[in-house]
Formats: sequence, structure tokens, C-alpha cells
Amino acid sequence: MQGLTDAIGAFNNDLFWPLVIVVLVAASLYFTVRLGLVQLRLLPDMFRALGGSTQTDDDGKRSISSFQAFAVSAAARVGTGNVAGVATAISLGGPGAVVWMWLMALLVGAASFVESTLAQLWKVPYKGGFRGGPAYYMQYGLGRRWLGVVFAITITVTFGFVFNAVQSNTISSTLVGSAAELGADTDAMPWLPALIGVGLVALTAAVIFGGIRRIAHVAQLLVPFMALAYLLLGIAVVLMNLEKIPGVVSLMFAHAFGLREIAAAGLGTAIIQGVRRGMFSNEAGLGSAPNAGATASVSHPVKQGLVQTLGVYFDTLVVCSVTAFIILVSNPVYGEDLGATMTQDALGANLGTWAVHALTVIIFLLAFTSVLGNYYYGESNIGFLNPSEKLLTSYKWVFLVATFLGSIGSIQLVWTLSDTTMGFMALVNLAAVVPLAGVALKLLKDYTDQRRQGLDPVFTADRLPELPHVRCWDAEPEKAEKAQS
Repeated sequence: MQGLTDAIGAFNNDLFWPLVIVVLVAASLYFTVRLGLVQLRLLPDMFRALGGSTQTDDDGKRSISSFQAFAVSAAARVGTGNVAGVATAISLGGPGAVVWMWLMALLVGAASFVESTLAQLWKVPYKGGFRGGPAYYMQYGLGRRWLGVVFAITITVTFGFVFNAVQSNTISSTLVGSAAELGADTDAMPWLPALIGVGLVALTAAVIFGGIRRIAHVAQLLVPFMALAYLLLGIAVVLMNLEKIPGVVSLMFAHAFGLREIAAAGLGTAIIQGVRRGMFSNEAGLGSAPNAGATASVSHPVKQGLVQTLGVYFDTLVVCSVTAFIILVSNPVYGEDLGATMTQDALGANLGTWAVHALTVIIFLLAFTSVLGNYYYGESNIGFLNPSEKLLTSYKWVFLVATFLGSIGSIQLVWTLSDTTMGFMALVNLAAVVPLAGVALKLLKDYTDQRRQGLDPVFTADRLPELPHVRCWDAEPEKAEKAQS
């Protein structure tokens, strides 16, 4: 098993991920220039769109709001990548990896905007609401269903199975670690991870069999709570070590750009680890968040593109930064501890043992909501491949099996596999997003033209009749009038 892990890791580090980074950076620079720095220029509109009002779907139920779609994608984004992933990036890439996470978040925000705007445009009706994502804009926008099939299979494997195993693995390891801190002889309890896995499967099943509305409601409830709790812990650590913050910031930038790091070839490691873990955390360019963004009922596709871009910033610039400062003010030993253990140790050193257990609860919520978000990404794409309810039910059970297996598996192999599948998924998504950037530009121009007129932007398909296969944006005067009021 270790030989397989090492072989996959060598492939990722030496060949595959340098290629992924070059492609992602080039595409994001292209989007940034072509869309006029949209990821920063329209920052106020991101907050405005996040608070958009909800509507009623055709089945009489409340539609998925912009915030609920944001919460579902944040549930997948704000997970173990923010705790375990950042710790791993720092351990392997040094403090400079955090700076590269920040820089990449600001750059790939443009990719997030484009992919989520396109997902909104080419969403399709589903059970009174909507469903969509990269597979759908590959078929309806590019006319390449075969590419959509490749993406749908890749994201289902990546999120439904591999990333899901990462989350359940982290839940299991942190709960076992917390039990050990409380004095339990976990070495004499080899069955404990399996027991945790069974409990997690039961909780997950109770939510996912209720459909996207139940997932959205749970995410809307848990995401703000867990994020606030984690931020408060981080702020407490920062305030206790306020005098160290200038030195920590200086250390981060020195390791990110220092001549010593360049001479020692450490700069490349910092960049690769920062970008890789940042992508695992904020998912920009992956094509995952658009699956959640497409479910929202909004008056203009650009609105949800802006909201999903805000999600990238919240994830990386806020939550990941909290983890970084928790660790770096605690004088970590690089290259030893990996994953959430490094963050737990830092919290315990600053706030005491109770903080370790508090983080265990937070990590459980982070990872559990990520499991729910990951499930929905798979569900949306299973529906693209085949709308059969039997196939969807089969996917649910396989997903639950993967959840259980992740809780008892090897974290190192799981993380290594997630790197490979994530990178391939990004390449497939960008192969579609780059040719469709012109469509996003047209939608952005339509949005900004209406904003300049003092209107709340409303899009209907007849505004851009040249766009093919647009199914959910027919002119509805009563809804348009309501949105403008």
C-alpha cells in the first residue's frame, strides 16, 4: 500500500500537478483580463446578491435561495481542507504555502465566476426546482455531451467517493484522537473507527434521502454556526499571540518569495502545496461548486456567479487564514504531523485541552456538511448520465459504503488519490470553460448595463437569443416585474 501511495505521490508532484497549476493559472489570467478583473471589481455586488429574496417553485415549495446554494457549496468547500489541508500545506510546503493560497484565491475567483455563471445559464428543470453544472454546459453550451459524460463520471468518483472518504477519514481520526485525550485506551479499541463510521452513515442517510431541499436546509443551519465557532477559536488564539503576528506574516512572505527558498528549491514546494491544498479547499476551477450554484433561483445568472466567487474568498482568505495563524503562532515542527492533528495540537497548546475537543466537534460539523455537499455533486451528475431513480438509489448506497470505508482507511493514500482525481477534474472542466468565456462576458455586460440603469438585473433568454439550448430563462412578465420591484 505504501508503494502505491509513493508512486501516485511522485506522479502528482513531479508531473501532473505542475501541469494542472500552469493550466489553471493561464485560464484564470485569461478570465481576469477578458472580464475586466470581475472578481475584485464587483465585490460589493457579491454581498448584494447573497441576500437576494427567494421565490416559489412550480411545485409550490420555496425555491433554493442564493444563500442556500452558497451554503451547499460552502458545506463542501469549508471542510477538512480548511483544517487538515492547510495544516498539510504548511507542514510540507512551509509558511510560504499560505501566501500562495491567498494569491491563487484572488486569481481563481475569476474562474469560479465564469463556471458558476455558465451553470446558471444552462441549468435544467428538476422536480420543481433546478439542476445543472459543468456536465450540463458541456452538453448544451459546447454541444459535447461526451465531454459532459467524462466530467460527470470524474466528479462522481472524486466527490462521491474519494473526497467523501477524506471527510469521513478526518471525522474518524479526530474523534479517536479526542477519545484518547479524554483518557480512553484507543489502542485497545480497534473497533472504534468502524463504530464511528456506522454512526456517520446513519446521520448521512437521514439527510441525503430527503433530497436537495433537506441538504440545503441542513447546510443553511450548520454552515454559519460551524464557521463562526471556528473563527472565534482562531481569533482567541490570535489575540493571545498578538505580538507574534507581525513576525508570522513576515515569515510567510519571506518563505513565499525569499531568495533562500528559491536557491533551496523550496519555493516550488511552497507553490505546489499552497495551490493544491487551496484548490482542494476553495474548489475554484474544479467545476464542483457550479453544481450547487445551478440550484439557486435568481433573476440573473451573473448573480450566482458573484455569490460563488465570494465563497472562494470566504473559504481561503478567512477560514484557511484562521487555521494558518493558529498553527504558525505555535512554532510548529514542519514535515512531521500532517492533517488535522497539527491544528489540534496548536489549539491545545494555546487554549488548553478543552479546545482540542471543541475543534473535534467543529471538524465533525465541517466534515459532515462536506459529506452532504459532496453527495449532492454526485447526485446532480448521476442524473445527467441517466435520470433513472433506481440508478440514483444505487448511488446513494454506494456513497454510504464509501463513507464507511473512508472512516477506517489510510489517510495518506486517500489524500494522495484526492490530489490526482481533483487535478484531472479541473483539466476537464477548464477544457469547457475557456471556450465558453465569451458567453460569460455577454452575460456580465448584460448585468452591468442593467445595473448602470439603476435596475435589479433580470435575464431572459430573448436578451441573448444567439445562445443555444437555454431552457430555464423564458420571459415571465409577472416574475420579472416582481424582481424589478
